[in-house]
Amino acid sequence: MAGVGVSPGVGLGPAYVLAYEAPVPEPGSRHDGDAAAELARAVRALERVAADLEERGARAGGEAAGILEAQAMMARDPGLADGVAELVGAGTSAARAVHETFGRYREVLAASGGYLGARVADLDDVRDRAVAVIEDRPFPEVPTGDGEPYVLVARDLAPADTALLSRDVVAAFVTEQGGPTSHTAILARAMGVPAVVACPGATSILPGTEVLVDGTSGLVRPAPSGEDVLAARDADAARQAVLAAASGPGTTADGHAVPLLANIGGPRDVAAALEHGAEGIGLYRTEFLFLDRAEAPSAAEQEEAYLEVLDAFPGGRVIVRTLDAGADKPLAFLPPGAHEPNPALGERGVRLFRTHPDIMATQLAALAAAAARSAGRLQVMAPMVATAEEAAWFTAACDAAGLPSAGVMIEVPAAALRASDLAVHAGFLSVGTNDLTQYALAADRQLGALTGLQDAWQPAVLDLVGLAAGGAAERGRPCGVCGEAAADPALACVLVGLGVTSLSMSAPALPAVRAALSRHTRDQCALAAGAARAATSPEDARAAARSHLPGLEGLAL
Repeated sequence: MAGVGVSPGVGLGPAYVLAYEAPVPEPGSRHDGDAAAELARAVRALERVAADLEERGARAGGEAAGILEAQAMMARDPGLADGVAELVGAGTSAARAVHETFGRYREVLAASGGYLGARVADLDDVRDRAVAVIEDRPFPEVPTGDGEPYVLVARDLAPADTALLSRDVVAAFVTEQGGPTSHTAILARAMGVPAVVACPGATSILPGTEVLVDGTSGLVRPAPSGEDVLAARDADAARQAVLAAASGPGTTADGHAVPLLANIGGPRDVAAALEHGAEGIGLYRTEFLFLDRAEAPSAAEQEEAYLEVLDAFPGGRVIVRTLDAGADKPLAFLPPGAHEPNPALGERGVRLFRTHPDIMATQLAALAAAAARSAGRLQVMAPMVATAEEAAWFTAACDAAGLPSAGVMIEVPAAALRASDLAVHAGFLSVGTNDLTQYALAADRQLGALTGLQDAWQPAVLDLVGLAAGGAAERGRPCGVCGEAAADPALACVLVGLGVTSLSMSAPALPAVRAALSRHTRDQCALAAGAARAATSPEDARAAARSHLPGLEGLAL
């Protein structure tokens, strides 16, 4: 079977097929007449689910914590509670009211696409867990105890399914749905577990069947031969030895420095970044400080969270992305804005800051206070900037707050096209390839059916990255990449060839990227970039680039 490899390495184990677990049955429709008691059952169940998700997140830490905190917010959504109360008051049972109300939300999310559309699986998971609590049914859980590591196979995986797993428990993930930036892919990379997504027919594998998963190539082999297993393990062992030999700062074979940085969600992720040799932080996602809260975090609380990361990299670079929230990631402590039919294109990122300047002022003040107390080199950037005017407004606000190094993210095609104009005002640019790909190709980045369009190897996306890097260079500004494209060793070389000056990624991806760069000169990277841009499909772009990157063969990538 063939899918999309999203987390490198080889995993072998018996298949645990989640699709074979009995789903939570659709609940009955009417209650016995005590609406108050029935509503109390629903409220208790939703709160129990939210608390459980938060507790799982706290235990898991890392990327999983932020994802599960956001999922807990769904269970506590006031609008959802109102919908449940309305149905219960009309005679609908607690379980049925929860099921139907979530169904209404589900339709809205699915139609919205983008970030919200990607949360449908999360919403279904919260719904099913709440219904199971109300009806006192056991909810299917994946094994987390002792025993031989297994290959977890599913149509899709909710974060709660995987948050508490580890490499000691699961050998690999395989899903029929999802894309390179799905929650399964993000968590698998953070765990260092091989993973393949968008693999048609995966759930037809019989439970218990031995499965070999290659998270680099995307190949999944049920009942592999001994020769298959031996060859895969030998290739992976050779790859690991080469990766271990590459150390130190990122640099090409001819000595061109390319700082390799880590993407984090907060202080809890610093240890992994240091373990894998990050030279600093290229993307600190501060929204995890704000999610699932009745009130915004205080300046003092924010300052400590920023200071802890800055102090971990004395003299190093820490790039903090200001709050990336808004219509598609609502905050409970902000009044709801006008209904937006397409939240992915709505009031989010820097646009939210302009609507709520007090939130911005507090965050910038906390960042400035943390920078004053640390030897770390703080840089601040705004998400979802589309115009030169927005770039000028944000950098002026940072300057007024005492933050001299302010930049902007390039996630909107318009920003890439006019990067030179933005770089007049911004001290640096950072390309977020996940959203840039989504907006350039009009393809929901979490939807498995559109995996081919979500590929950052799309020549049009490479053109946009080249324009952004070129526009920054015209103004003497650096331009990094902090999207997951930087985690692909071959694509990392291409990005350097396009003029990108630094690369930031999930910490476990750093060794492979460091090794790939060390085996190629800057000229080879430029040739690979030119060949990729001349192609007409992502497959051809990948093949064309690799023809100029011979060192990848020795890495088994």
